[in-house]
Parts: sequence; structure tokens; C-alpha cells
Amino acid sequence: MTLQQNSVFIDALRADLLRADYRSASLLALWGEDADAALVRGNPLPIRRHLAGRTDEPSDPTFARVMCARLFILGQPCPVADVESAFPETGVSGLEALALVSAVDGFVRASLELRPYTFTDGAESIDWWLAADLGELIVGGALRADHVVGVGGASRTLAGLIIPEPITLALDLGTGCGIQALHLARHAERVIATDISQRALDIARFNADLNQAQGIEFRLGNMFEPVAEERFDRIVSNPPFVITPRGADAPEYEYRDGGREGDDIVREMIETAPRYLVPGGIVQMLGNWEYRADEDAFDRIRGWLDAEIDAWVLERERQDPVRYAETWIRDGGTRPGDPEFERLCGAWLDDFDRRGTTGIGFGYVLLRRGDQGLAPWRRFERVASRVSGALGAHVGQVLAARDWQAARDDAALGAEALRVSGDVTEERHYWPGNEDPSVMILHQGAGFGRTVDLDTGLAAIVGASDGTLEVGVLVAAIAQLLEVDEAALRAELLPRLRELLDEGFLVPEEFAAPTSA
Repeated sequence: MTLQQNSVFIDALRADLLRADYRSASLLALWGEDADAALVRGNPLPIRRHLAGRTDEPSDPTFARVMCARLFILGQPCPVADVESAFPETGVSGLEALALVSAVDGFVRASLELRPYTFTDGAESIDWWLAADLGELIVGGALRADHVVGVGGASRTLAGLIIPEPITLALDLGTGCGIQALHLARHAERVIATDISQRALDIARFNADLNQAQGIEFRLGNMFEPVAEERFDRIVSNPPFVITPRGADAPEYEYRDGGREGDDIVREMIETAPRYLVPGGIVQMLGNWEYRADEDAFDRIRGWLDAEIDAWVLERERQDPVRYAETWIRDGGTRPGDPEFERLCGAWLDDFDRRGTTGIGFGYVLLRRGDQGLAPWRRFERVASRVSGALGAHVGQVLAARDWQAARDDAALGAEALRVSGDVTEERHYWPGNEDPSVMILHQGAGFGRTVDLDTGLAAIVGASDGTLEVGVLVAAIAQLLEVDEAALRAELLPRLRELLDEGFLVPEEFAAPTSA
């Protein structure tokens, strides 16, 4: 069954969903935070129990919303009459025509999930609805090979990393349900969304139409084959990077398995994607990479990079091979205690043993084709804390500040004024009875939540960086105050200031948002 692009029924469905107030916030109000958190963890029981006790009548404002949740989130069979009441514009026949449901023996069952999706873009809250295949909890077993996954934590993270700036042409490679293409369409004049799965493209196109997204073109094909002649300002991809044993009769799901051995799909993306960028163009992607007995994962990634490409790699999590295997076997619908679980786990571990894999990292990769004549920039880091919320604006700020400071030698930097970012706070600790602090730490409230230890000189110049005085003037004043050599202090502080610019603690005064009088 495939989704039909029937504009009349799609318009009717949109009207019904709006009428039902089928939004994340409204559902949260319906069943509460604890039940909502349980659903995120894969446990729908609290919501099922809550809705089982409701006796809403078709005339009640919440009736349609409850029916939407029962049908498309819990996957429960619902009487035809109730569905007709909840979807007066679309009707059961319209939902069937859209391939969202099937009606048998007086009951309607969902063929796909259809969930609300909410995100914040600046001060604006945006609500969409996204269709995808029913998950393992509803299917009750292993998923189909061409399963189209809905929005999860990884896809939300990638969407939040997208730099919010106007661009001409963007590529969503491996679009799945189309979530990244929808986000890109908010900034790009044109978006090309590709996938190896026609089913995924059908669902992504449906989601674009349902949410009235403009300027998205869908193309079938593997990797960069469908866009061989195009060059992009932005390439965004959540590629099928899950490391899967080859030749072990392990399930190969199109949404997560790129058909390569080990982390070769990520290597291929890092080596190939920059060739499809315009000067200044950026790749933003997620990925896995292997640690091997004789080589650190970051060293392996460095070997994949073109010499002229900027690269920023952040690892946010590392798993041992056993935990990694368990995670993805469960993801496919096979549970511990099933003999197949033990067989698959053995196949995964045999595969890792063949390559000497000791761990698997997960994180974010940003690649950029430079256009300012600057030396290539490389940054590899492990982010210990989990970050949440949209990071795209922070990423854009860091790139701009990096280019700004890299284009200035120390003399030019000394002639500029800097300002502390608005999210930065300072923490000080004192020994009892001492006037001078023993420990000083800068905390980043936004971005990646970094912390930086301060010494007296660096604390003094950061504390005075309010955009009014040049760096050179501040260094001279601090040297006099501390009774140290000015040249030596400048040589010590300027590299640290460059690091703070690179990490978003400081911004050039010319970047600072104007303040109202």
C-alpha cells in the first residue's frame, strides 16, 4: 500500500487535524508529563490506561483528539462510526484513499502512524504532522525491511543542528519520512530530497503536502547518484549508518543499513559529500565510527578528510560492542529471551571481532568547503553532556566567529572589541577568609554547554569584554594592574581569546545584536 497524493483528501485531513487540535501540547495536557515521558521511552501503557477511562462523546471538544491518539499513536482498532465523527471532512473513505487506515468488519485500523511534531524556531512555535510506518510496539514483531521510521531523538538532533540562514539549494540525502527536508525548506529556495526507498519518498512527499511545504523535489536513488550534476549550499543527512554484520542473515533495514561493512558508509559520506558543495557550502550529518584495537576513531576520521575541507566532529556517546549490538537488535523488534536475539548478538560480536572493534562512537559531523582563503580548520571533540534544543544558530555563530578571528593576525585582533555571549555565566569559589578566588569557571548556558577554567588574566579580560574597549587596550590595563610584562601577557591571552571565540564564549562586537535604548 502506498500513500496517494490526493490534494482534496489531504486538505480535508489537514482541516480535521486542526479541528481536533491534534498537537503535541494538547496531547500533553490530555495525559500528562509522566505518561508522555513513558511513551518516549517506548512504553504506551500509561497513555493506553488513561484513554481507556475516557467516555468522550462526539460533541465533546476532546473527542476527535482522543480518537486521533487511539488510532495513530496507540494503533488501536476504532469503530467506523467514531472515526467518521472524528474526521468529518475526510471520512473513513478519505483516510483509506490516503492509505492511512484500513476498515474491516466495522473497525478502522491505522496503516501508518500520524503524529504531531512541534519545534521552536526562534520565538515561534511550529506544529506539523508526520506520517511514518507503525513502530515495533504496534506491529508486535520484527519490522518490514523497507520500514520508514518516524521522528526520533537522532532526527530531532540533526534538525536542531541545521544552521538557520537563507540559502539557494539544499540536499536532504536519505530523507526517510522527510523531516530534514521540511526543516531545510524553511531556509532554502529549493530542496532536493533523495532516498533509495520509493516508500520513503512517498511518505515524505505526503508529509510535505500535508504541512504545505513548498520547493521540495523528491528523487529516487542511491547516495549521490540522483544529484550527480548539482552543487549545494547545504547537504544534510541522517545516513543509514548503523553497523550491521554482513553475510550473517541479519535483518537489513533500509532506514538504518547502508549495505557497507563497519563504518564505511560514514567514511564514504565524509570523503564524497564535499565534492557536491559550492564554495562555502556545508555538510551536516550524523554518524557512527569504530574504535579499533590499534587506532582511535578520530584518527581514522582524519584519514578520510580531504586536505582542503574544514571539519568539525563532535562525539556525544560511545558504546561498547555488546551494548551497541543489543541496542540495534532491539530496535528491529527482537527482544532478549528470544533465541534469535542471542544468534544475532553473536553475529554482531563476530563482525566486530573481525575488525578488532573495541567501541563505537556516535555524533555529529560538519564539513565545509572553504571560500575565504583561510587554512583548513579541524576540530575534534567529545561532548560529555547531553545537549538539547536547537543548536543551529550556535553552530552558525561559531563558524562565523572562527572565520572572523582566523582572518586577523594578533595585531588586528588586538585592535578589535569583543563581547561576552549572553548565555555565559561565571562561577567563583573562595577559600574561607580569602578575598581572591581559588577557582574560576566560565559556563556556557546554550550551545554545547562547555566549561572553561580561568586564571586571573583571562578572567580579567573576559570580565571587561563588554564591547567598549579593544583587546589591546584591555591587555595593557590588565598587565599594569597585575604588574606583569605586557608582551608576555598578550602572548598568553590572545590564543586563549581565539579559543573562546571558536567555542562561542566570546563574539566580536560587530556580531553582537543591537540593544534597544
